[in-house]
Amino acid sequence: MSDKTIKISNIDGGCSLERPIQGKKTDIQNIELWHFPMDYPISIIGHEGHKETLMDEVKLILGTLFPSFDLASLTLKPSRTGRFHSVRGNLYLTHADEVNQLYKMLDDAQTVRTVL
Repeated sequence: MSDKTIKISNIDGGCSLERPIQGKKTDIQNIELWHFPMDYPISIIGHEGHKETLMDEVKLILGTLFPSFDLASLTLKPSRTGRFHSVRGNLYLTHADEVNQLYKMLDDAQTVRTVL
């Protein structure tokens, strides 16, 4: 468990709310907002210059976690400037553990910059 705290303050300096992070930084924090099973669109943005290795690493992660997922359905799209690339797909998630494992593996990936 983590002892980190998120502090949220309103703009005018009034009240603040402190809430400890539950579990790892990649774990779902508000499970009550998720309704399983669900279709889950995902966009995985890679570091600059990692176009080819990004797709390979994402396919390896998704193929490991979701063996029946059609890896051919993933698309690779450049950013407006062409500096970054994103891999997009639509996953079918059945429980929170899948989400936690997915985000943990993507967080550990060398080529992944951000996940939306």
